[in-house]
Amino acid sequence: MEVSNRQPYPFPELQNDDDFMGARTFQTKSYTQPTHLAQRVDPWNRLNTTSTLSSSRREVYHHDPQAPRDSLDFILKSDYDQHNEFLRSKNETLTQPETIGEDHGRILKNKKKEEPKLFDPMNPPTVKSVIQDPKKESIHSTKGAIDSHHSAATNPGYSRKHDGGFYTT
Repeated sequence: MEVSNRQPYPFPELQNDDDFMGARTFQTKSYTQPTHLAQRVDPWNRLNTTSTLSSSRREVYHHDPQAPRDSLDFILKSDYDQHNEFLRSKNETLTQPETIGEDHGRILKNKKKEEPKLFDPMNPPTVKSVIQDPKKESIHSTKGAIDSHHSAATNPGYSRKHDGGFYTT
């Protein structure tokens, strides 16, 4: 008896992903160095050793003498002034000066304070003053029109014809 060359399985043959598309090409190239050597390269080392403000606050030995110790300290150090800002919401009364961006006397690790430039009267800074309206007015608006008895805003809806009758729309 002769052996048949017929394929007993239906088309397509789903054996693996490389059958119909060829070998996969990866978008990222494989790393040239092992991890323990790549971590000693300067940019990674610099990023690893530089702490952010929040990560430095989570350190074990972090101590901030100006930080509030309890809820009363937190409320007393808030930026709320009851005489000028009466009946504010609770989240507005507990806002700290650091959150608003006011000067609180503390030097933050990652923020450098910009020193203002000294004024030199012989070399004053040049300022280009351009007056811009924050909202563009419509060209059909009568708000900025010159007042006269012929203006459309003088008698809205009650305009009369020359013979004394009303205009209809």
